Amino acid sequence: MFDPKDLYELADDVPELPDPVLLYHFDGFVDAGAAGRLALGHLLAELEHRVVATFDVDRLLDYRSRRPIMTFDTDRWVECESPELAVHVAKDATGTPFLVMSGPEPDREWELFTNAVSDLVERLKVSKLVTLHGIPMAVPHTRPLGLTMHASRPELINSQTSAFGRVQVPGSVAALLELRLGAQGHDAVGYAIHVPHYLSQAEYPTAAVTGLEAVTRGTGLVFPLDPLRDAARRTTTEIEEQIQASTELSTAIKGLEQQYDAFAGGAERENLMAETTPMPTGDELAAQFERFLAERDDE
Repeated sequence: MFDPKDLYELADDVPELPDPVLLYHFDGFVDAGAAGRLALGHLLAELEHRVVATFDVDRLLDYRSRRPIMTFDTDRWVECESPELAVHVAKDATGTPFLVMSGPEPDREWELFTNAVSDLVERLKVSKLVTLHGIPMAVPHTRPLGLTMHASRPELINSQTSAFGRVQVPGSVAALLELRLGAQGHDAVGYAIHVPHYLSQAEYPTAAVTGLEAVTRGTGLVFPLDPLRDAARRTTTEIEEQIQASTELSTAIKGLEQQYDAFAGGAERENLMAETTPMPTGDELAAQFERFLAERDDE
């Protein structure tokens, strides 16, 4: 029987933490607009932090499915970008310490990894686990982004009405952590940000802002969001330029706005994918935006 403690290494100088929140996101699962990756990446870029625990990625990852980048210089190999799955301790804008767990989603030993995280949660006295990621929805970028909340206990999300019924979907380590640790009595919350389906393959900072604002409401942690909001405004400007240059895109966005407004106003519709106006598919819209953004990058 494998010991979960063998799957991670805890730093020798871990500070005493007053019931910290643990934010986590893993690269590799659905994350429309890179909402989760941008959100946690922003926190690690803006806040002072240090590693308090690292996981054994050699046991957890399939390198042949996600090969690390290596650098060859003239006649020899000089560098390998080894992946890292780690837990960091940081402080929010008010000085409150919290934890951030990020890195590639494990390919193997999900149950053992979950047990290892559970052990860390106990040792670090984590009060709540929180995750966020983006999901593609047929919504326009011109309206406030919605989100779907889920949690290990209904009381944690104030009985929010969900747009989803009972469904079966491919699993993820993030979801498994919420399920298993919730069953052990730990509080765990997740935020799925509704990202416009035509922007799901691009980086959409607005989705990361929406996610972090939701985390603040749910935990009380305060984050420096101005740089992320600036990036969101720049991206929105680029999107608007593309729309104004295309009659087809303008018509499609207006159709989505009409659907969104009718749905939000209580009109009887099955879902936000109802087709009342002919429009390009999400893939077609995304392809047009990607071409536009690629052209801007080349300028």
